[in-house]
Amino acid sequence: MPHKYETSGPAIYRQSFAIIRSEAELARFSAEEESVAVRMIHAAGLVELAAHIHFQNDVVNKARAALEQGAPILCDARMVSEGITRKRLPADNQVICTLNDERTPTLAQEMANTRSAAALELWRPYLEGAVVAIGNAPTALFHLLNMLEDPDCPHPAAIIGCPVGFVGAAESKEALLANTELPSCIVRGRLGGSAVTVAAINAMADRIE
Repeated sequence: MPHKYETSGPAIYRQSFAIIRSEAELARFSAEEESVAVRMIHAAGLVELAAHIHFQNDVVNKARAALEQGAPILCDARMVSEGITRKRLPADNQVICTLNDERTPTLAQEMANTRSAAALELWRPYLEGAVVAIGNAPTALFHLLNMLEDPDCPHPAAIIGCPVGFVGAAESKEALLANTELPSCIVRGRLGGSAVTVAAINAMADRIE
């Protein structure tokens, strides 16, 4: 066999994290934030992502505490919900994605908005104290922020808002960051995506690398 390569999964992870820590600028993160940032960088394969990751209002500890207390994880896309490693969840937490709910298309028509945004209306019974994971749709993040302007709308414990794209992605994340009362994690600019969001959730759910 002409190709020699590392065949141990644990060794690959150890080496990957060591390379990230040697090449990425991580000094501005707390110890808790760094462990999450490293996972996000690993998912993206881009050490430069570190410069774009921003944590606000003790989001890592607040997300972990919420998950340990049984909070659900609300996801904007199946790519996010399916990527969450269930065995890492500390309290057999529900993972909820309402994008394909049969009610969502009708809601989208009534709201004159995307299905991704309309699906969040079905989150209301679960939103109080939840951990939100938005990794795909800027319209979902914008609509969530609009929902939270309503004083009667329940508030989540933490928001991981990393939608990717060229239309509205950067703006939606800056809008989240501008709300300093919300514990949040974002990737500024156009970068982000489901894999990065999933990595953040899995890292917050699991204290051990």
